[in-house]
Amino acid sequence: MKDSILRKARESAEVKLRFFEENADRLEACARALAARFAEGGRLWTMGNGGSACDAEHLAVEFSHPIIEKRRALPAQSLVSEVATLTAIGNDADFSQVFVRRLELLGRRGDLALGVSTSGASANVTRALIRARELGMVTIGFAGRDGGQFPDLCDHCFVVPSWSIHRIQEAQTILLHLFWDQIQVALGEVDVL
Repeated sequence: MKDSILRKARESAEVKLRFFEENADRLEACARALAARFAEGGRLWTMGNGGSACDAEHLAVEFSHPIIEKRRALPAQSLVSEVATLTAIGNDADFSQVFVRRLELLGRRGDLALGVSTSGASANVTRALIRARELGMVTIGFAGRDGGQFPDLCDHCFVVPSWSIHRIQEAQTILLHLFWDQIQVALGEVDVL
């Protein structure tokens, strides 16, 4: 088991390092663009399924309740946290519409819609990203593998080039922390982390 543990830890570290070496400039540009949207009153809406739903909720909490006490809270909400509403829409309409319906009701031009998916092919997330663009929102995607549909649907797309769901999710966890941190820095906060 020890050899397996060390192999997987090395693989995880290599995937993450390679990903950030290739995407640091793009992450900086994205952070600056999104900081400008927040400064103009934009709000962040996050979404995903399964483990990606947990990551979407995690990201929303980082923004709305920062762990660094002196950093400002920014308006962010996960669209996956309203179980009764999601299941009602899924039951009465279609599960592929659960995030679309929420964005149509709550979102507005200038907001930010962020989808998390290891495949970039989740029907409810991809449809929501399409609708978010139609509504005048900035679209952001965290995906894995080859990115699926996300690269074509997102203004800012970050694809972890791995076919291992675990390696993708591990890299996306660091991505969501850096995403939050660098947006804060772009808004003028001290780079303390």
